[in-house]
Amino acid sequence: MTTTIQGLHIRAAETRSDPTPHTEYGIQVQAAVRAWEVWHRYSDFVDLHLDLGNPPFSLPPKHHLSFTFRRQVNDEKLVEERRHGLESYLRAILVAKDPQWRNHRAFLDFLEVPSPAQAPPRAQDSFSSASWLEEQNVLHALVRDIRADLYKRDSLASAGDTSASHLSNVEAKKKLATLISRVGGLAKGMEVLAKLGMSAGELARRGDMISRLQDDCSKLGEVVVAARSNNARQASLMAKTDPIPTADRVALLGAAEPPVTRVFGSRPRTPQETNQTRPLDDRGLLQYQQLQFDQQDTQLTQLSAILKRQMQLGMVIGEEIEDQNRILDGLATDVDRTGAKLGKARKQLGRIEGK
Repeated sequence: MTTTIQGLHIRAAETRSDPTPHTEYGIQVQAAVRAWEVWHRYSDFVDLHLDLGNPPFSLPPKHHLSFTFRRQVNDEKLVEERRHGLESYLRAILVAKDPQWRNHRAFLDFLEVPSPAQAPPRAQDSFSSASWLEEQNVLHALVRDIRADLYKRDSLASAGDTSASHLSNVEAKKKLATLISRVGGLAKGMEVLAKLGMSAGELARRGDMISRLQDDCSKLGEVVVAARSNNARQASLMAKTDPIPTADRVALLGAAEPPVTRVFGSRPRTPQETNQTRPLDDRGLLQYQQLQFDQQDTQLTQLSAILKRQMQLGMVIGEEIEDQNRILDGLATDVDRTGAKLGKARKQLGRIEGK
């Protein structure tokens, strides 16, 4: 899910006359960091039930008494019974053991839950502890959407629909570029949370979450690269079966001359592609580069904090050693005094024994 829904309530029902008299029910949706309200009539619930494929949850039936439609709308007892029944129906979907019902697109659209691609990225300075987790859940949902697009791409390629497969792959690449950018924003949000006083243990736990998202970005990039490799192999096979001889092609088009490139003081070098950069366009490459810079800045900040703690710990240890040395010096002085007193006592004891 794009937004973790924590509660559903139907607290109100209103009679409306446009376009015809009917009753609508106000559904209050409570998420992790925000809440909203949507209104639906009973027929919308029936459509939802059909779109879900008749799930194993009981939808309140229509009233079978011989009331006119207008009288049913004004019947407060019937409206109240139906309100309770519809609320129980939505809650049953929400708490079901099988998550397919609450994750179904029809259910999310019914509650007007935004999809990951529609949800705008948060400003880095607007993160709170709860909103940071909300953004992390959104990015996990975006990872699942990218995987779904890649599975769809492979299925279409197996079915021979090359055009649709290519479109699915392009859509996955766009979402991957968005994911990389927003993971960078999530990493920067850690600095805000650290300034707000979040504990070191919680910061470390959330750092692990970011690492897992970054691993997902790398793996998804490799999957996209694998698709390009397959396309390249297919192109090479087509080139092998090309009936036009190479000599004829050169005579027709002319020999391709290498581009003129000059690097002052050094030999020309070709930029090396990696599995992470190969599937990205110019904008995605820039975002990926910025993400790497942000990760390095975050690591340097963490290293600086560790060194500061080590310095503080060293200063505390040094002060403790100085205190212990002072104590030992005092103890040595006391021992010397006690030894002198014992020497005097022995001399006096010898004199007494001599007499």
